[in-house]
Amino acid sequence: MFDSGFGGLTVARAVIDLLPAEHLVYIGDTGRYPYGPKPRHEVAVYARQIAWTLVEDFDVKVLVVACNTAAAAAPLPELAAELPVPVIGVIEPGARSLVRATRSGRVGVIGTVGTIGSGAYQTTVADIVADEGVGGVELTCAACPGFVEFVERGQTTGDEITVLAERLLAPVLEAKVDTLLFGCTHYPFLSRVIGDVMGPDVVLVSSAEETAFELADVMTRTGLRRSADRGPGTHRFCSSGDVRTFVELGSRLLGPELDAAEAVTFDDPGATDPRGA
Repeated sequence: MFDSGFGGLTVARAVIDLLPAEHLVYIGDTGRYPYGPKPRHEVAVYARQIAWTLVEDFDVKVLVVACNTAAAAAPLPELAAELPVPVIGVIEPGARSLVRATRSGRVGVIGTVGTIGSGAYQTTVADIVADEGVGGVELTCAACPGFVEFVERGQTTGDEITVLAERLLAPVLEAKVDTLLFGCTHYPFLSRVIGDVMGPDVVLVSSAEETAFELADVMTRTGLRRSADRGPGTHRFCSSGDVRTFVELGSRLLGPELDAAEAVTFDDPGATDPRGA
């Protein structure tokens, strides 16, 4: 799996806990984060570059795009058609859980500027509502620039971030949503602040656990799931940026599994797709 930095570690944690027998390789593209403010086509190039690296250099059997911005920029059906392995993202599992959790029909999604601006959640929620025959779902989206940067610095509480949260969450508060989806894998690290601002009556939904369940289901159906009697899986974590910083911050966010990490490098393709597309 991969993410622009540390946010996808919430998905990694859920996968390790649910599927302890599986080998896991995680790439945090910390050398080029954050993805949120970058042009969509640039993020799509990065996503395809990392995806092919995981397939060709690490021989993965399933790819998890643990980054909402990347999943929005590089649509999963396109990646799945190109890659020789199943591809799973965080958008659809989270959106499905959001629709099923609401009581009033008023729901919200918060994410990076790139994710919200892409319309990926708006389209996915509408498709799920239509497929499941759910009526009366009203979606409010809000971009939250700055949240990712706080998490990447290891700052997840404090007056500064609370003031920012109060301002950025105003649209979903005014919409009186009863369920709020973290449309960015970094945001669960800010759940205490976000929960305080939204209030106790709003259900906060993280896509990490839902994505892990989706992964388990896909691997079971395709016969790719590793048997538990083969022993615990190994976990490899790689960073395209400063490895020491990745280990120091990532270990606090994930746990001891990230005590050791490896460096991974990418040629910066700029606007040129690494596969010529």
